[in-house]
Amino acid sequence: MGVTKEQVESTLTSKLKPSYLEVIDTSGGCGASFVVEIVSEQFEGKRLLERHRIVNAALEEEMKEIHALSIRKAITPEQWKQQEEAEKSNAVA
Repeated sequence: MGVTKEQVESTLTSKLKPSYLEVIDTSGGCGASFVVEIVSEQFEGKRLLERHRIVNAALEEEMKEIHALSIRKAITPEQWKQQEEAEKSNAVA
């Protein structure tokens, strides 16, 4: 049957408690491919690879049915804030 976008969102929300989460189903609805952007305090002090491992571990059950998971962003709330401020200043300039 495949995994739904809502299942991925629910699992990541319950396990990583993100302050921002975007999940995009890029499989055309069959649930085999997703893109994720996630902001979580649990990423504090972790390198990028460790952050990706945390996301993959959180989705351990779902990954049995997911063919491709692209983690576009896995950042801390502070990094998110800095990116938002940079985007705002670029929009004004």
